[in-house]
Amino acid sequence: MRNLRAVPCVSVSIVLTLASLGCGTSHSPVSITTPPPTTQNGPVSSTANPLVAQYTITQSEQGLVAWVEFGLDTNYGRQTSVVTSSTSPMNILVAGMLPQATYHMRAHLNWVGGSSVDPDTTFTTGALPSSFALPGITVNRPNPSLTPATGVEILSLIEPMGSTMLQSVVTDINGNIIWYYPAGGVPVKPMANGHMMLQLGTDLREVDLAGTTIRDVSLAQVNLSLQANSYPYKASNFSHDVLVLPNGHWVTICQTTKSYPNLSGTTGPTNVEGDLIVDIDPNANVAWLWSSFDYLDPNRHPEGLPDWTHANALVQTADGNLLLSMRNQSWVLKINYANGAGNGNVMYTMGQDGDVTLLGGDPSLWFYGQHYPNVLNSDGSQSTVAVFDDGNLRILSGGVACGANTSAPACYTRATIYQIDESSNTAILLWQDKPGFFSWWGGSIGVLSNGDVEFDNSEPTNTTASEIDEVTQSDNPQTVWQMEITGENAYRGMRIPSLYPGVTWQQ
Repeated sequence: MRNLRAVPCVSVSIVLTLASLGCGTSHSPVSITTPPPTTQNGPVSSTANPLVAQYTITQSEQGLVAWVEFGLDTNYGRQTSVVTSSTSPMNILVAGMLPQATYHMRAHLNWVGGSSVDPDTTFTTGALPSSFALPGITVNRPNPSLTPATGVEILSLIEPMGSTMLQSVVTDINGNIIWYYPAGGVPVKPMANGHMMLQLGTDLREVDLAGTTIRDVSLAQVNLSLQANSYPYKASNFSHDVLVLPNGHWVTICQTTKSYPNLSGTTGPTNVEGDLIVDIDPNANVAWLWSSFDYLDPNRHPEGLPDWTHANALVQTADGNLLLSMRNQSWVLKINYANGAGNGNVMYTMGQDGDVTLLGGDPSLWFYGQHYPNVLNSDGSQSTVAVFDDGNLRILSGGVACGANTSAPACYTRATIYQIDESSNTAILLWQDKPGFFSWWGGSIGVLSNGDVEFDNSEPTNTTASEIDEVTQSDNPQTVWQMEITGENAYRGMRIPSLYPGVTWQQ
């Protein structure tokens, strides 16, 4: 256990709208339309987002490709992705800038037979929106000799009930906000095309960096398709995650309810809330469906009812199948999706009482109430998976569940990495870190470019704060970098190389 500086608190009364300890709020959709430019300086104009500029290139040479470099001085230091266009004008969104700051920028152009660099021009960003309160964000580096990984931090924040705060946010490594979207996505995720994907409860939305809606799929559209295809389910909301596939399909989690008579531990009819996996094609039609009610036994409900499964993350594996994290089962399932042609069978169930055997350890080394399984690498039947282990009702040696009553041992949280061998249906715990507290909901985990592990503690030990830690992946993990967030909780917090695919920004 490491000795970490206490997380500061603010005197804010926070009540989160959580479903069974671990869910984000459902957000009403927000529409953003890019207005006509309000400021213009040569090729650069403003957009609906005060931190994002539009750089317009009017040349139309054959095979034109271009990118923009920008920075606080003429050393620049950051750049956009390379853009190819066959039409003129070519517009490039420039994002990742501090509020109320003057930036220098210029475009680099290459075409068949030539190249050029535009003259330097400037753009002054606007202020963060006054209609939203801001979270308190503090960054610490307790070991100055250790260097954090490069990139920026993308945050899916949960505002307190009744408040209006920025929730979908990107910060630089020092904790300064450099991008936002005014609607809270749980989560907000970068897409391979440079856009952002948001799961908004009633809508799935793709937006560009200026906030312009590119594509939106509503819950009503999905339910119409379910009905038209005679599926026996109605989705009550989109929930927790969405995958963007190369074929343009969006795969998401939906919640639905079914009534059962006389389940274990109940009397009479009981409404049970379970999860669907829904594959949505580019025309908002349901192309593939999986239901927890078809494959799992509702008599197993370790976290109680009605919130039976509480799925909170989806991952596509290298073989085209899906991992589904079910918090209220303390299981990660591998599901036969086969890139949309699968039969839906459960290929394995990993976790306590599942069909994957954990080697060399007692049940306490499994994850409990977990979030965000993250496939780090795959090689044939073996894969390495990081899991954020919240630790709810962890089964300790002797079969006692932590936190089950006042005399039970206290629960604790871990960052974990497992190796799974599907040929033998076994798993080994490769690495763990115990930060020294219990983060009872939310969280994410990943391995960074320098080999460090970063994990998000959504609400450690009943504070009004969240803590994101970057630690060395060693037997005795050392804290390299730490972000503390007050006023809101971070459902997920992750390091990404930059706001642009294929581009890494240095510190």
